[in-house]
Amino acid sequence: MKFNISLNDRNTYTYKAYRTLTDELLKQGKTTGNNHSENMIHYTRMNVSRMKRWDKRAKINEELLAKVKALPAQKWLVISEAWCGDAAQNLPWIHKLAELNPGIELTIILRDENLDIMDQFLTNGGRSIPKLIALDAEQDVLFNWGPRPALMQETYTRLKEEGLEYAEISTTIHTMYAKDKGEAFKAEFAALL
Repeated sequence: MKFNISLNDRNTYTYKAYRTLTDELLKQGKTTGNNHSENMIHYTRMNVSRMKRWDKRAKINEELLAKVKALPAQKWLVISEAWCGDAAQNLPWIHKLAELNPGIELTIILRDENLDIMDQFLTNGGRSIPKLIALDAEQDVLFNWGPRPALMQETYTRLKEEGLEYAEISTTIHTMYAKDKGEAFKAEFAALL
């Protein structure tokens, strides 16, 4: 699949710029997107804590390290939003991987500003984020990943089908992330790469 969309006229962020944007918006009582409700601000605050934790604690194992270092040059485009819990749990890991290879350019865009791109990479028909799209030098899509490791995705899908409220599903998924400590993410990327 060819990625034929230019990012030249769009807001794009490095990981550091994305983190700074999130912090600055929080100081103003806002988050990314158009919904600045107390709930969305609360989620964003929690996500800043999650990202800080993973920025400090995320460790890449030797197998994954070797695979990432051996990758040819590519662009990793991540669709995200600051209020998204799955983005907060996974984006620091994606950033750590990208840092291991100077040939990987990590660029982040906001979902709600880029629905034309998001709609090409839906998950079960939904605009689930984060979504990582890996592109080669010719703008061919090498792979896409997201919004969460399969272990968490399967649980999410099952609980949703069982009719659980979103708050219960979210608590279960974030507890899984905490107990898993990135192992599902690392295993998936070791297989993917």
